Amino acid sequence: MADTARRPPFLLLVGSGTLCTIVLVVFARLAYGLVLPAMRDSLGLSNTDMATLGTITALGYLSLVMVAGVFAARFGARRSVLLGLLIACVGFVGLSQASDYRMLVPWMVLLGFGTAFGYTPLISLLASWYPNRRGTVIGLANAGVGVGTLVSGHLVPWLISTDTQDGWRLVWEVFAGCGALVMLAVFAFLHDPPRQHAPAAGTPGHQVLRIYRQPRVVMVGLVYGVVGMTYIAQAVFMYSFALDAGITELRAGQMVSTLGLVSIFSGPTWGSLADRIGHGNTLTLCMALALLATVLPVMAPAPWAFALHYPMLGLCIGGLFTSTLAAASSSVPAWQSAVAVSFVTLFFAAGQLVGPYAAGLLIEWHSFRAAFAASCLMMVLGLVFCWRLRRT
Repeated sequence: MADTARRPPFLLLVGSGTLCTIVLVVFARLAYGLVLPAMRDSLGLSNTDMATLGTITALGYLSLVMVAGVFAARFGARRSVLLGLLIACVGFVGLSQASDYRMLVPWMVLLGFGTAFGYTPLISLLASWYPNRRGTVIGLANAGVGVGTLVSGHLVPWLISTDTQDGWRLVWEVFAGCGALVMLAVFAFLHDPPRQHAPAAGTPGHQVLRIYRQPRVVMVGLVYGVVGMTYIAQAVFMYSFALDAGITELRAGQMVSTLGLVSIFSGPTWGSLADRIGHGNTLTLCMALALLATVLPVMAPAPWAFALHYPMLGLCIGGLFTSTLAAASSSVPAWQSAVAVSFVTLFFAAGQLVGPYAAGLLIEWHSFRAAFAASCLMMVLGLVFCWRLRRT
């Protein structure tokens, strides 16, 4: 357990974590769906091209997430978070200057690298400082997803409207500036907990393999894989689905903001609830609500369906992320937490790799409704995994 006498002030620790989440998760990953239509039209790309770019980012994330865990274990989570933020900022700047598809590819990869090095070590760091309140602390940090979504839902359409041809470039430049400011906050306020060492028995390799073979950890990973596959596809294409259904960009952006506003509070609420009733129970409830939210626009792609979809998803998405990560870190001893979180994140990253690309193909071959109907089927499978997690 972390030395409570040396803990940083709670608000500064959690506040810094929240800012990191905004940059590393929202700006580097989720806001791409808002920038996508303008980038696509400006550069003359297709939905499949844009989906491939999202998949490339996920591939970058997948390829380095375990490397990031090892780096954090050796050099400290704080250094890993700082490195992740730096890489993401370089990616933002590069995207703002790109002029064709080939130039976009390396910068999208860097966004994945940045998230890998920054986000997973951040979660392990916060959970280590407050092991008995890990759900609450992770939930508060993940409230950054809601704050960032709320801000980007208003900011991105407004910035793009200032220059219909190149406004999307300004979006990436603003993200880079925000990332630089967050690096200063991390440097000042985010510190590593005292190092905890593994027991002497067993080699490090055997200890790691035991984590990979633990049924509860594997089940958490399967749930997280479904979350990665379905939610990232939603983040990338639901906004475009709303536009295709005849909703204006301004109105669609406002709907995205409602998701952000609601999810600011859902993460901490679900995290606190998970600490009381169990992570498997909260994951089951959240997955069921996410399924219901996604079914609505599939059944009736009308303004009222999208208007309900976004706040309903906001109610549960914070719980999905928070409960999954808390379940992973609580399934093993504290000194194994970073490895367990990195391992389940591999499933999430694999889902991110497959989900947007498959959704893009379904959209090109058939329709938005077909793509999100497939997401609903995956969520049904996720519900099965959540139910089984309750029994482990």
